[in-house]
Amino acid sequence: MIQTRHHSYKAVVAGHICLDIIPEMGEMPLKSPGDFYQPGTLRLIGKSHLSTGGAVSNTGLSLLKLGIDATLMGKVGEDSFGRIIRDILRDQWGLTQGMVSVKDETTAYTLVLTPGNYDRMFLHHPGANQTYCSADIDYEKVAQSDLFHFGYPPLMDKIFANEGKELAEIFKRVKEMEVTTSLDMAYPDPESPAGRADWQTILKHLLPWVDIFLPSYEEILSMLHPQRAIQARLAGFPMNPEEDSFIHEVTGLAEELLEMGVKIAGIKCGTSGIYLRTASREKLESMVRPGFWNPSQWGEMERWEPPYRAECFVNANGSGDAAIAGFLAAYLRGESLSSALHYASAAGACNVTKADTLSGIKNWEETTLLINEGWEKSPFRINHSGWKEREGGQWAGSQDKSFD
Repeated sequence: MIQTRHHSYKAVVAGHICLDIIPEMGEMPLKSPGDFYQPGTLRLIGKSHLSTGGAVSNTGLSLLKLGIDATLMGKVGEDSFGRIIRDILRDQWGLTQGMVSVKDETTAYTLVLTPGNYDRMFLHHPGANQTYCSADIDYEKVAQSDLFHFGYPPLMDKIFANEGKELAEIFKRVKEMEVTTSLDMAYPDPESPAGRADWQTILKHLLPWVDIFLPSYEEILSMLHPQRAIQARLAGFPMNPEEDSFIHEVTGLAEELLEMGVKIAGIKCGTSGIYLRTASREKLESMVRPGFWNPSQWGEMERWEPPYRAECFVNANGSGDAAIAGFLAAYLRGESLSSALHYASAAGACNVTKADTLSGIKNWEETTLLINEGWEKSPFRINHSGWKEREGGQWAGSQDKSFD
């Protein structure tokens, strides 16, 4: 079924796109993750799912499902995978524009492996995303939008090269159009050029032009404090909001992002929910065109949103992108910050119920009904004097203007 679109270009989602190839592997018996790869063996798996993936697809199409008119801007090769991506976008979504198609380049693809009861693993070829640049963006459409979202720069070589000069120029140009800017990251392969890049310097140049930034805990810790991230990675990136050390680390990371210039800094913490901190009302006033949004409702807030209970769990592929889409959809609809966090958590919980990144996402009305009917949240508690529980299971920190 083709999704209905309007032509106001409410949001533009640019950056990384790929083809996801997802074989069914849930019944594979494994005693440990190391049992998965045994040279010379053959293992039977189920049928495969083909879907578009990457931030452009995951966030952009989730926004469409949530009722936000979104224009997608990505780059593919003129090959079989590129044709599949364009066919999916045209036949299932009615999208016939936005993809830059180039000769002599391959289309990005990802093998999404989910063996047994273990977390997903990605085998990724970035393809044409490696040459994506400012020239691939239609700035006339961006100028007509209320929001510009860019995703996965660590998987796009030209974008983060030269200390992120290309990416900073993109965001600066968009910000000068008085369009709200939003950024999403991807966890870089430590052995890749992105894993060796100086992300502290890149973010220092970039974040003054970024309004909304919602990276994961693993991503932002690796970028701002790579040595601490090495130890955390060896320990499996433990995330427990009942531990004071974890609370201090997450709040400290958000504080660093605000000091670098971000107006709304959120950190996705997987099954431990989403932490969010906002700048002052005065700083938030620079985010949008006059009259579009009331920044006084969002300024000087500190919240932690617990996750909703998913009806089932298939895998978490794209759950972070879905959470961002839920948050941005609520923001564009003029919802409160507390409500935006509910929608972020809800979209993320819906996502994990399906193998691909989009089938689980519900429309705005269905998602609203789930939230309003008292959708149960996972057990969550912060045992710290600087936090208080609020209505709806959300927690407010000491930096929240409502804290007393």
